[in-house]
Amino acid sequence: MSPRRTIICALLLTALAWSERQTTPLAAGAQQMNDVPVFQVDAAWPKPLPNNWAVGPVSGIATDARDHIWIIHRAEGVTQAGRVPAPPVIEFDPAGNVVQTWGGPGTGYQWPQRVHGITVDASDRVWISGNGDTDTHILAFTRTGKFLLQIGRSGESGGSHDTANVARATQMRVDVRTNEVYVSDGEMNQHHRVIVFDSETGAYKRHWGAYGARPDDAAASAPVDPAGPPSKQFGTAVHCVRIDRDGLVYVCDRSNSRIQIFRKDGTFQKEVFVARESGAAGTVYDLDFSPDQKFFYVADGGNQKVWILRRDQSRVVGSFGERGPDAGQFATSLHDLTVDSKGNVYTGEAAAGGRVQKFTLRQARTP
Repeated sequence: MSPRRTIICALLLTALAWSERQTTPLAAGAQQMNDVPVFQVDAAWPKPLPNNWAVGPVSGIATDARDHIWIIHRAEGVTQAGRVPAPPVIEFDPAGNVVQTWGGPGTGYQWPQRVHGITVDASDRVWISGNGDTDTHILAFTRTGKFLLQIGRSGESGGSHDTANVARATQMRVDVRTNEVYVSDGEMNQHHRVIVFDSETGAYKRHWGAYGARPDDAAASAPVDPAGPPSKQFGTAVHCVRIDRDGLVYVCDRSNSRIQIFRKDGTFQKEVFVARESGAAGTVYDLDFSPDQKFFYVADGGNQKVWILRRDQSRVVGSFGERGPDAGQFATSLHDLTVDSKGNVYTGEAAAGGRVQKFTLRQARTP
């Protein structure tokens, strides 16, 4: 090869190497951005309720192994003239049809004064909590509404170190591998903790507060400056709990606009603030994961928006929804959400004339 041709080849190889160094990171970044989920509201879901039924504030929503969507609502909050309050627990199939309804006072258990949370575990048990003044217990039923277990007694809370009762518990999640039920406990100014019970017997296992430390109810009641350092206590609404596929426990500290993440033994890992700078009086109402757990979604009832966060970075990468009365908007109180196995997101609004909406996963975002 001639010296001239050798020089030209060397220059070409150098230029190619430089080009690869410049474009590969950008291409990777573009690919990462392009996989952010995009959703479209399905205004035809669910189907109209039978029997002239209407729902009140939807305070809890869950998905079961069949991709059926369960809600619990406050029937006493139905305000539409001429409408009949639906039973508090409603199961919908994937098409939005009502499968069954049940709930209310019965023999052998104390129904909540004011219902709040619902979850369906891998054993098809339906767990229910309440946030009324006397709701210091949680309940478990079969999927058809047969009573199984009550943990705690109505009206018997003893503060954040009471190991027998809860206080206005918000959500429950069950780890069937260890037969443990994790409870976010609670709402308002009674408990500020996560507590874990045996899901078969109701026996107390352990509890912890913010940063995995011992909760202090008096300190948690002190005012917190939103612009100041993060509170060392959970606020007045420990509002959700979820367990990811890696066994990490995510806790919604609604009033402090943050998620705290723990190991199952309560060891603190990290915290993530969501829209803290927005000025809303609390943003993190609920969360759930995409089926591949690449993302998680946060229901922000302060700003009426669902935030999309990349799980490995705990970073906001998108959002959907806005304040308003129309389909795809949230009127006054986006409160809870759940995700089915296809990646669709379902939301509940805990306001008068509450509603459920489905947001269908359409595609990854395009450039």
